[in-house]
Amino acid sequence: MIKIVIDAMGGDYAPEEQVKGAIEALNKDKDFAVVLAGDEEKLKAELAKYEFDPSRVEIVHAPDVITGDDVPTKAVREKKNSSTVAAFRVLKEGGADGLVSSGATGAVLAAGIMVLGRIKGISRPALCPAIPNLRGDQTLLCDCGANLECKSINLAHFAIMATAYAQAVYGIEKPKVGLLNNGTEDHKGDLVHQEANALLKTMDCIDYYGNVEGRDIMLNTDIDIVVADGYTGNIALKAVEGCAKTMGNLMKKAFTKNLFTKLRSALVYDVIKGFKSSMDYEIMGGSMFLGLKKAVVKGHGNSKARGFCACVLQAVNAVRGNMVEKISEMLEKIDAASIAPPASSEEEK
Repeated sequence: MIKIVIDAMGGDYAPEEQVKGAIEALNKDKDFAVVLAGDEEKLKAELAKYEFDPSRVEIVHAPDVITGDDVPTKAVREKKNSSTVAAFRVLKEGGADGLVSSGATGAVLAAGIMVLGRIKGISRPALCPAIPNLRGDQTLLCDCGANLECKSINLAHFAIMATAYAQAVYGIEKPKVGLLNNGTEDHKGDLVHQEANALLKTMDCIDYYGNVEGRDIMLNTDIDIVVADGYTGNIALKAVEGCAKTMGNLMKKAFTKNLFTKLRSALVYDVIKGFKSSMDYEIMGGSMFLGLKKAVVKGHGNSKARGFCACVLQAVNAVRGNMVEKISEMLEKIDAASIAPPASSEEEK
């Protein structure tokens, strides 16, 4: 049976929402188990609130917590009994097949690399969230913050990993990949993005669309994956989240302005509810941490139970779909030299 280890003390509302979300996930999918890493006494107190199959729940005592104020690499080295480090240790030692954490992003990234390790052949791991789009499903954005500066080879690896992810978890047989740039023409962007655009065109293992702009992340119905450096991708992600919240608040303000607008809102309540649901990022789950030796999902720090449940099921589906194995297989089929960037000033920097 698949096992998912959960950093139960990581997140703004831990461990209450983490435990509740895990139990909700267990009730929705009967074919996996969870390992909760955290303060045993607190976890048992939370578990006592719910009915569940005890054979599908384990606890690993890890009372310490890594906070956003900690220096990530230092905390991972020194806080061995933290829930984050303990969870990754369970994953590395084979006690679980995947991991979910809503803890401090820096600590999750550091522990992923320092404790678990990267897939052989991957230059850099990347965070890959799913963003709602005009089609009514999702566009994967890879990377959204793990790598602020990238080389063209890193962007090529992001395309490979996101393609395998889309195939394994979302069942998209041939996902279309775009490169986030400041224009669609081949000459747009800095040297790194020009090289990446040229490199991605040569890769038979992906279905490359070409350069895309920020608006295409949600509007372009032909795109399944948008590849970006972490700096640009993070700004794009936060802009999308801010736009969604702004639209929701503006609609609420407009329909509650007075008695007449409230009555009118009642007539289109189903439309409003549908719009709100389509823009709800919690339904999409968290960001898959691609490039590690096992499936790791980074949930939002403020995730409530519903969002955390989605993250757990996301990790289960990644394991079930053999995502990591697919990434490795794609890398093995490619001659490393064939995706090496051309010699340029980028190499000389």
